[in-house]
Amino acid sequence: MPCREKDGRFYGPGVLDMKAGIVMALAAIRALGELGRGAGQNQPRPVTLLLNPDEEVGSHVSRPITERLALASAAVLVLEPAQGLACKTARKGVGEYRLHVTGVAAHSGVDFERGHSAILELARLLQTVAGFTDLKLGRTVNPGVISGGTRSNVIAEHAYAQVDVRIAKASDAAKVERLFRGLRCADPHCTLEVTGGLNRPPMERRPGTIALYKQARKLAAELGFNLAEAATGGGSDGNFTAALGVPTLDGLGAVGEGAHATHESVVIEHLIPRTALLAALLASI
Repeated sequence: MPCREKDGRFYGPGVLDMKAGIVMALAAIRALGELGRGAGQNQPRPVTLLLNPDEEVGSHVSRPITERLALASAAVLVLEPAQGLACKTARKGVGEYRLHVTGVAAHSGVDFERGHSAILELARLLQTVAGFTDLKLGRTVNPGVISGGTRSNVIAEHAYAQVDVRIAKASDAAKVERLFRGLRCADPHCTLEVTGGLNRPPMERRPGTIALYKQARKLAAELGFNLAEAATGGGSDGNFTAALGVPTLDGLGAVGEGAHATHESVVIEHLIPRTALLAALLASI
């Protein structure tokens, strides 16, 4: 996956999500400094740049730092990739539940009737779990990983599933938790353990974020381009800051495609205008 430039794009590992966003942040801050608007000069507020390495695995270590800095800030600008050409004013909350069924192992040829399959029980449970999806509420539930058993001639004693959950409203979190904690095995010889839960609260489209978006849209128009807004099912650290009530504008990073894929790329022509917008936002907040 070599770094290269072709047909107006930069290609390379992580170039969109989110090395380009880091470059944009550094360039915008440097530009403000060169224009005499750096921290300690005419900048209304200091700028804090936070880069953390664990966002893709849940931000378990960095979350308290992110939240502490957000609460001390007037606004949060997240340089995740754009949604097409749009910034993001709403994101779904993200959770993961793990189901572990324990059954009774037995030889499938010799002692079939003595066995109680964890795999069959988990399959029943996943049919129920799939029914937790409610598209009208913006809730999706996806059993994405499943494993179990040891050999085909052994009735499975253990089976596991990892389930991805997305919710649009924070008010839905308690309902989802009750649904998962209320799961029960139909076979009385099997037991179920449910772990996990919601990891990121939803980033809801609230007044502070709407006002910040309108400010960004006005500045973008002055720079000669239109900045639309969008909602997405993916999560970011902006979910944490928005849930605290801090105005948060996400997706201010690069325009491109293929995040996490071998064709990941950034459209070069959008880098400078969007970096100029970032600098203008920093100067105006």
